[in-house]
Amino acid sequence: SSGINAECPLRPGVSIAPLWEREQETLLQEMIDTQLQIRIIKVASIGLGKSHVGQQASDLLPHFSSINQKFGFNVCGEGGEYESLVTDCPLFGYTIQIDSSEKVCHSHDDMAPVWYEKFENVSLVEKPMLEKMNLRERLDLFVDGVRGNLPVLSH
Repeated sequence: SSGINAECPLRPGVSIAPLWEREQETLLQEMIDTQLQIRIIKVASIGLGKSHVGQQASDLLPHFSSINQKFGFNVCGEGGEYESLVTDCPLFGYTIQIDSSEKVCHSHDDMAPVWYEKFENVSLVEKPMLEKMNLRERLDLFVDGVRGNLPVLSH
């Protein structure tokens, strides 16, 4: 954020970074609570391995918290500990469905092996509840979710 702010006098606009310097575990929990489906697609950190690839961040949050305590792991992956893909959220008209994939080892490092998910077949599944909503209605639905009033959406 400070680097961006240093550049702003050279360009029109203002840097807005609402997630900057937030407590990372709380931030990830908020994302999960607002029904973001966050799939872990690459790992590169001590405490993570092949078995974590393809899992949901919601399922891994307790493990992330544990390795944060042990090794200083950033639970949001901001240090490159992992990469993720949001496959669904209240704003999406479609869910990204991973029909088939394989786990590939990029580096066999003993301390922090690097594994990633190679997608073989992916499809989009329309969410009927949202198909007739405009963007404003979807944003309102999202804001309701942030306030804890979001209905469970299914496809």
